[in-house]
Amino acid sequence: MSIDYLPFIFFIIALFYSSVGFGGGSSYLAILSLFITDFFQIRSTALILNICVVTIGTLIFVRNKVFDFKLFWPFLISSIPLAYLGAQLKLSQTSFFLILGTALILSGVFMLIRYIKVKLKSQEFSVSKKLALGGSVGLLAGVSGIGGGIFLSPVLNLLNWKDPRTVASLASVFILVNSIAGLIGLTVAGTFEFDTELIWKLILAVVLGGSIGSYLSSKKFNLRFLGGLTALLVIYVGLRLVLLHGFNIKI
Repeated sequence: MSIDYLPFIFFIIALFYSSVGFGGGSSYLAILSLFITDFFQIRSTALILNICVVTIGTLIFVRNKVFDFKLFWPFLISSIPLAYLGAQLKLSQTSFFLILGTALILSGVFMLIRYIKVKLKSQEFSVSKKLALGGSVGLLAGVSGIGGGIFLSPVLNLLNWKDPRTVASLASVFILVNSIAGLIGLTVAGTFEFDTELIWKLILAVVLGGSIGSYLSSKKFNLRFLGGLTALLVIYVGLRLVLLHGFNIKI
C-alpha cells in the first residue's frame, strides 16, 4: 500500500475512535510501523495526532457541559507525572509493540463486554481509587506512547462508573493531558522526531475525522454500533502487533 493513502486511512480511524472519546493513537502506531522505520518518529507522530483529535473532542465536551472537572481531577493529577516518566523509558521496538498489543487486546475485550452486558446502575469511586486508576493507566500511556484513554475507558465502563458519555469525555481529556506529558517526556529524553511534510497531511485528515466523530459522541446518538466496531478494531490491531513482533506472523 502506498503512503499516499495514509491521510484517508487516518481520517477513518480518527472518526471511529473519536466517536467513543479516543484519539486513535494505537492504530496510528500500528499503521505507521508499516511505512516508517524510525521507531521514535512513529511514536512522536502518533502522539501529535492524538493531541489533535482529542483537543477537538475535549472542546466539544466542555461546550456541551459533559466534562465535569470535579469528577475527573483525581484521574488527571496522578496520571500526568507518571505518563511523563513512562515516556522517558527507552524500550526496544519489540518490547514496546508487545506491551502495546497485549494492552490493546485486553482493552478491546473489555469494550466488547461492556457493550453486550446489561446496563447496571452507575457507581461512584473514592478519590484514592481514582488516583490509583489514573496513575497506573498514566504510566502505561507513557510507556506505550498513546494517551491511555483506550485503557481507562473500558475499565470504567465495565465497572459502571457513570454513563458512557461521561466516561468518553474523561477519556478525551485524559488522552489530551497525558499525550502532552508524553511529548514533553520524549523531548527531554531526546527522542522526539517527526517528518514535517507528512505530519501536516495527517493532521488535516485526523482533524476532519475527529471533528465528525466528536460531534456524534457529544450528541444523543446511539453509539453502540460504532463502539462495537471500534472494539473489534482495537482487538485486531493488538493481535496483529503481538503476532508480528512476538512471533513474526503477519495478518
